[in-house]
Amino acid sequence: MSLNSEDIKKIAHLARLQIDEEDIPGYVRNLSEILALVEQMNYVNTSDVHPMAHPQDVSQRLRADKITETDQRAHFQENAPLAAAGLYLVPKVIE
Repeated sequence: MSLNSEDIKKIAHLARLQIDEEDIPGYVRNLSEILALVEQMNYVNTSDVHPMAHPQDVSQRLRADKITETDQRAHFQENAPLAAAGLYLVPKVIE
């Protein structure tokens, strides 16, 4: 797919970008090359390629699941305008 200067101006307008008139030919060339590469990639046989979240077979190190904070609910509710039975009370907004 080949782009022209009008395509670049339209893309810049949609993206809310201001580009100088003398830079447009460079954008036309670069974006056309990118789109040509994407078009080439459409013809690559990927039937034997399995989807993956990461290109390497790695796993995330996880920390131990243990409580490190003390319960401070009563302390935090002292600052609340309205609280009762351990709950924050708010005005009714849905009827």
